[in-house]
Amino acid sequence: MSESTTSMGSSATPARSGPFFERLYVWELPVRIYHWVNAISLTVLFATGIYIAHPILITGGEAWNSFLMGRVRQVHFAAAYIFTSVLLWRIAWIFVGNEYASSGIPRPLRPEWWRSLLRQAFQYMKFNSGTPHMGHNALAGLSYTVFMGLLGTAQILTGFALYSLSSPGGLWDGLVGWVIPLLGGAYSTAMWHHLFAWAFVFFVVLHVYIVLLDSREYRNGLIGAMIHGRKFRKVGEKADED
Repeated sequence: MSESTTSMGSSATPARSGPFFERLYVWELPVRIYHWVNAISLTVLFATGIYIAHPILITGGEAWNSFLMGRVRQVHFAAAYIFTSVLLWRIAWIFVGNEYASSGIPRPLRPEWWRSLLRQAFQYMKFNSGTPHMGHNALAGLSYTVFMGLLGTAQILTGFALYSLSSPGGLWDGLVGWVIPLLGGAYSTAMWHHLFAWAFVFFVVLHVYIVLLDSREYRNGLIGAMIHGRKFRKVGEKADED
C-alpha cells in the first residue's frame, strides 16, 4: 500500500548538517477517535467502579431522595456501552483500515514475529531505541491484544453479567448470564471484575511510560500522531514493521 509522505526538506533549502525528515500519515481518524474515546471511557469506568465498590461519599437523608449510587451506576454502565462499542469498532477497523491499523497483531506461528518481539523487549530493557516502527511494534501489539482485546472482553462479560442481575430473564441475562455460574457466583464474578480493572491500571502506567520513552528515543512525533495522525522518520530510513 502506498504511503502518504511529505518531505521536510527541499532542494531550495540551504545546505545543513543532520538528517532530513518526512511525514507519514499513519493513524487514520477512526483509530485516533477510538484511542481518545477509549481513554476517557476507561477513566470514567475506573472512577465510578471504585465508588460503586467503596462509596466514600454518603449523602444525608433517605437514599431515594438523592439517588447518588444510582446515578453513579448509570454513568458506569453508559461508559461500559461506549467502551464496548469502540472496542468492536477498533477490531473492525483492523480489516478495513490502512496497513498500520493492523500493525503489531500477534502472529505466534511466524518465527519472525517472535524474533521481533524479543528484540523489542531487549531494546526497551537496554534503553536502546533500535529500529523505528511507524505502526505498532510486536511488543505493543501483544500488549494491546492481551489488555484491550482479551482483558477488555473479560471485563465486558463480567460487567454486563453483574448488570444482568437487576433484570433476571432480560437481554443481558440471556447473553452473558452464564458467566456468573461459570465463575462461581455473583461475588466471585465481582471480584474478577475488580481484579481486571486494576490490571488496566498496570497497562495504563506501562503504556504511558513506553510512549514517553519512545518519544524521547525516536523523536518521531509519537504523541502528536494520535492527534493529527502523522509521524516522522528520517528520509531514506526503513522502518521495521514485522
